[in-house]
Amino acid sequence: MFTRLQRFYNSIKLLADVVTLAVSFGLAWLTRFSGPLPYESRPPTADTLVILSVVLVVFPLTFRQASLYTTNRARSHVGEVFEVFKSTILATTLLVAITFFFYERYSRVTIALFTVYAFIGVSAVRLSFRALFNALRRRGFNEKTILVVGAGELGQRVIDTIESHRELGFTVTGLLTRRPEKVGTTVKGKPVLGLMTELGAVLDRAPVDQVILALPLEDQPILKELMEQVAQRTVDVKLVPDLFNYVTLRGGLEEFGGLPIISLQGAPLDGWNLIAKRAFDVIFSLVAVALTAPVMLLLAALVKLTSRGPVFYRQERMGLDGHLFQMLKFRTMRMDAEEAGAKFATADDPRRTPIGTFLRKYSLDELPQFFNVLVGDMSLVGPRPERPVFIETFKKQIPRYHLRHMVKSGITGWAQINGLRGNTSIHERIDYDLYYIENWSLLFDVKILLRTAFGGFLSKNAY
Repeated sequence: MFTRLQRFYNSIKLLADVVTLAVSFGLAWLTRFSGPLPYESRPPTADTLVILSVVLVVFPLTFRQASLYTTNRARSHVGEVFEVFKSTILATTLLVAITFFFYERYSRVTIALFTVYAFIGVSAVRLSFRALFNALRRRGFNEKTILVVGAGELGQRVIDTIESHRELGFTVTGLLTRRPEKVGTTVKGKPVLGLMTELGAVLDRAPVDQVILALPLEDQPILKELMEQVAQRTVDVKLVPDLFNYVTLRGGLEEFGGLPIISLQGAPLDGWNLIAKRAFDVIFSLVAVALTAPVMLLLAALVKLTSRGPVFYRQERMGLDGHLFQMLKFRTMRMDAEEAGAKFATADDPRRTPIGTFLRKYSLDELPQFFNVLVGDMSLVGPRPERPVFIETFKKQIPRYHLRHMVKSGITGWAQINGLRGNTSIHERIDYDLYYIENWSLLFDVKILLRTAFGGFLSKNAY
């Protein structure tokens, strides 16, 4: 029921956005060609219909990447409007790029007007949805009552999840526990109505629409008894498995040929997401190489002229699925820098070359890694790759460290733009890396790249 209602609710938002975008485009066209603004000629109707079709594909896809089609009660009204604004600007940029290559003469004024109308229209519809559902909830419209069997950590997580999706109309009326001393108290503001073994009696006394069994592993033996009690009553029953301690990354319930399968750990990128990220990496890297080629040629000459040795430094790093590759950098240290063994760079490192300090301070030594991206060893955005010699130590100290290798390593990452570079806390860095993997989207990548371009290369920990 939860999944069906979520999909239904989100499909309504998608349909409303499509209608709003179509109306906004029509208003923009009328304003441009039927209003007071002067024009030489109207674009062909066929061109206009094609552009509209592109709009109705690009904008919803961009909104989806920004998680605007997922329920998120924690997002404020202002937060949602801001996300709509960012997504509208990004989608418009993509639209302009498409029209430039295929419909170079299509009215730029129409597109500009459409962008304004679309932002106002979509924001207004989203805020209206929120107001409508809030009003319906206050009146108890279509409210479904839930009894949670289990007042421990798992049961509390169930309550938190339900409370964070109030737009779906579910309300927890109480809980059952296996501990007699808890009966009569409250958990997360909900009353503990009785013991688990009293499930049938509680349902007879206070009927609900749905029962959620949130039993810890040690209480699983009583599941058969509980199911016997609810079997004679017309109530929906759901089971939440106690597997949170084992779920590490992108866990969830899957279905294969009608067989339910619980995923405890899985690859975060697959299918179209994988294709989209790779295409984004290749296109952006080609542009970056073209733009920075003069700078790289100059830096290569400076490295060669100021110290003995090759221009580039190749260092073995570990990337996706533990694959080892040679990461490229401009050489910033002397040739004998690691005669005593591998170690982290430090502030005022005596091993650096005359130009090395400058290159590291502004992260210019990383520019050759665009070639690593082009050949597929790295991505533009992702966890920074580490050397195998250090990884063996980190894996023993940090249980979830290996999960960062389930995506390609990046030139920049969420941890790096938050100041976690150089000799900083590896535990904090892993937390940021895993947050990025769990919350990946192309829009998130764009955000990280923009923050990197506007100050992310500059860090007090860059040495």
